[in-house]
Amino acid sequence: MITNHETNTRIDEVAAGIYRISSRLDVIPQGFTFNSYLICDDEPLLFHTGFRKLFPVTAEAIAKVLPVEQLRWIGGSHFEADEFGALNDLLAAAPAATAFGAQIGVLTSLNDYAIRPARGLYGGEEFSIGSRRMKWLDTPHVPHGWDCGTLFDCSTQTLFCGDLFTQPGGDPAPVTESEVLSASEAMRGMLDYYAHAKDTSAVFERLAGLRPALLACQHGSAYRGDGGALIRELAARLAA
Repeated sequence: MITNHETNTRIDEVAAGIYRISSRLDVIPQGFTFNSYLICDDEPLLFHTGFRKLFPVTAEAIAKVLPVEQLRWIGGSHFEADEFGALNDLLAAAPAATAFGAQIGVLTSLNDYAIRPARGLYGGEEFSIGSRRMKWLDTPHVPHGWDCGTLFDCSTQTLFCGDLFTQPGGDPAPVTESEVLSASEAMRGMLDYYAHAKDTSAVFERLAGLRPALLACQHGSAYRGDGGALIRELAARLAA
C-alpha cells in the first residue's frame, strides 16, 4: 500500500504481523530504498527509524497499522542517520517507547543522542514483546560499524539483517523469493561498505545457524527462502 506519493513510501506485510515501510530516495541513479520494519505485538517494535527528514512519512505509514504512540521499542542495527535519524521524533511521539541497540552502541552514541535512556543489549540476549521472543546478535564490523548487530524474531524466523544484502533500485518488490545476492554483490562492487574484519566468517556462521526464513533487508526487497544458505554463500564470496 502506498502511503505517500511524494516519497513513494509504502507499507506492506512481509511476514505475519511484520510490516516493511519503504521510502525511495534517488541517492544513486538506479534509485534506492530505505526500509523500516514494524513488528506488531503487545509491545510494538520498530527496527530502523529512517532519516529524520523522513519522520512525517514514516509516522504516516505506521499509523496505517497502529497509532504511533503505541510503539514500545525503537532500535536499529548501528548508529547512522538512516537507522536512528528520526529516533527522537519517534520517542517524542511514543512517550512509553524505549530505544535499544548493542551495548557498545548505547555507550558510545545512543545515550548521548536520545532524549531518554536507551537499553543496551548483549549478544544473544532475548526479550519479549508479547507473544514474540526477540533475540539480539552482536555482529561487529559486519558489514560495518563497531556497534553493528541484528535482531531475530524467533516466532517467524525473521532476521532483521540491516545492511546485509543491500540491493539498489527505486521500486523493488516488498518481498521476493528470487535470489538477491547478485544484486547485493553488484552494490558492494560499486561501493564496498564491508569492513572485512578477521572474525567475519564466525559472525556469518552464527547468523546462518539461526536458519532464517525471511531476511528483512534495510535496502531493497526482503528475501523469503533459505536465509542460512544465502548467508553462507555471501560469506564464501567475501572469503574469496
